[in-house]
Amino acid sequence: MVKKGARSLRDFQDLEVRVIDNDVERAMKILKKKIQNDGLFRRLKLKKSYEKPSEYRRRKQREALRRHRTTSQRRSR
Repeated sequence: MVKKGARSLRDFQDLEVRVIDNDVERAMKILKKKIQNDGLFRRLKLKKSYEKPSEYRRRKQREALRRHRTTSQRRSR
């Protein structure tokens, strides 16, 4: 069973950063930004330790509320 929004390792192959003029520092900064926008850091942090089912439901509810707020703010503009 695959959850909605779940991604496999194949999906992360699309993350590609080109190093221009041997500027590795800038490439690392861009890569970190792409990974953070993708949500990989957040998922790794959540998988690091056990999350009780009640905490899982509470977190999901908070995330849904946050998404709802942002979409309603966009509509009101």
